Amino acid sequence: MAKGWMLAGALALASVAMGPAAAQDTSGLRKVGAEVLFWSQAQRDANFPHMEKIFPGHVVKARGKVRMLPAGKPLAVPDAEIDAFIASQNISGLIVLQDGKIRLERYARGYGREGRWTSFSVAKSFTSTLVGAAIKDGYIKSVDEPVTRYIPELAGSGYDGVTIAQLLTMTSGVRWNEDYTDAKSDVARMFLEAVPAGEDPTVYYMKKLPRETAPGSKWVYKTGETNLIGVLVMRATKKPLAEYLSEKVWRPYGMEQDGFWMVDPSGHEVSGCCLSVSLRDYARMGQLALEGGKGVVPANWFAESTRAHADIGVPGRGYGYQWWTYPESRFGAQGIFGQTIRVDPKTRTVIAVSAAADKASDRDYGVARTAFLDKLFAATAP
Repeated sequence: MAKGWMLAGALALASVAMGPAAAQDTSGLRKVGAEVLFWSQAQRDANFPHMEKIFPGHVVKARGKVRMLPAGKPLAVPDAEIDAFIASQNISGLIVLQDGKIRLERYARGYGREGRWTSFSVAKSFTSTLVGAAIKDGYIKSVDEPVTRYIPELAGSGYDGVTIAQLLTMTSGVRWNEDYTDAKSDVARMFLEAVPAGEDPTVYYMKKLPRETAPGSKWVYKTGETNLIGVLVMRATKKPLAEYLSEKVWRPYGMEQDGFWMVDPSGHEVSGCCLSVSLRDYARMGQLALEGGKGVVPANWFAESTRAHADIGVPGRGYGYQWWTYPESRFGAQGIFGQTIRVDPKTRTVIAVSAAADKASDRDYGVARTAFLDKLFAATAP
């Protein structure tokens, strides 16, 4: 599921990097894009903190007063257990905030506080936040509006009658194949087709997809729908996503470092993927959500975003507005190769993880990661 998203993102990025002529060579482009998924461990360690050296993108400018993260009481978790987790999960960065104070911060794999690490699908939760910001700013009226109000090219397509909320929760009812092993899947094809001049590549592809079920009735993970959210926000605000993210989050909330957001063949940010952010700034994003985003989004935005709107077929878990929900009222953002933001409102704790796992997605890896994060949350309880 998530692996398919990265293939789509990589294909988009590769088409820009290779140029228009090479972009027509779809078999070669598919190979280049897929290589991101199958980099060696040495390549992941070298490239995940330096994606801006490989792919084109836009800078998310900080340039404001930095929100300090003071030191808190160290967590009572044995160093040996932390070391074992870092080693077994190929962790590059691990940070735990409680009440906005750092209770644990560790780096490995040549990474450090001054660096940035790629987000993969953790970026989806950042994009969702921009929808809330656009509503607060009056660019978007509400999530109950039809998508076609902002992307009129979708009129008459499977997205006719679909609301912004249904895009956010991936319950549009539009048919989609996210299988990255299938060369004919939607996620593999969406950036490979020639696009008429002046048309957005995401919209051009998505408007051809058929309706499968009634809107709101079924959850299916759809990379293309996160891309549509990005297009919608850009259309509504008339600003690049990187610029709007800087204006609404990076500068006012006090992010420490510039971010970097890769772009698709049209030069627009890949809104479901591919932000490069420092570990502390990932934690600040979790803290922003925990605190409710006052001044950034409407008062109830994060409460709505981080509750389960959709049943994903996993007991105790669900999907909100581009945030995953977990037992114990926890919520978070996640991406392939181990990228994680996990928030526990009960203990007012935020955990952020950057990693270079040896597989894009692995059930046992995920189970072990959650078990250790649960242990960290338990250590913050009174």
